[in-house]
Amino acid sequence: MNDTSLQADTLYREEAPTNHVAEPRSVAAPRPYLPSDPRRKSLFITGLLSFMPGLGHIYLGYYQRGFIHFVIFGSTISLVSSGQIDGLGPLLEIFIPFFWLFNQIDAHRRATLINLTLEGIENMPLPDEMQGPLLGGSTVAGTALLAGGVIALSNTLFNLPLDWLNDWWPIAPIALGAYLIYRARQDQQS
Repeated sequence: MNDTSLQADTLYREEAPTNHVAEPRSVAAPRPYLPSDPRRKSLFITGLLSFMPGLGHIYLGYYQRGFIHFVIFGSTISLVSSGQIDGLGPLLEIFIPFFWLFNQIDAHRRATLINLTLEGIENMPLPDEMQGPLLGGSTVAGTALLAGGVIALSNTLFNLPLDWLNDWWPIAPIALGAYLIYRARQDQQS
């Protein structure tokens, strides 16, 4: 192949139409790699702290997620160990190791993505570590805390027995589920 035909072949390949359309990809602008960036997260420390569900996420700066994981894990263990849930026992016993492993994987994945974002490879919003947990308004959580506080106060202040809670506690998740369905339908209509 002579020099002229090589140039023509190269020119043809550069100008040849393609059958696919390139998808634009949003990638963060490359930044200088700083291995000592204080925002980098250790995968080892993240994994070690994640043995206690929620602590790995708190280390990464996801305070609300970490607290929710801790409450879910602790509540599930409390329900299983209370022996009060005859029919749900096997389901919750399977849920505990599943949730523990999910917590480990999620914390590791988030730590990896944070480090890749700091290197300029990925583009994800980083958690604001200096802000701390926020107490935003929530009608559902506020109502649940208010109802729980009134029930507890009526027991301690007026000696109102709490035996009725064993029979009526399922109303709380039913009401929460109904509220979530209602809100989802409202969001779909708007």
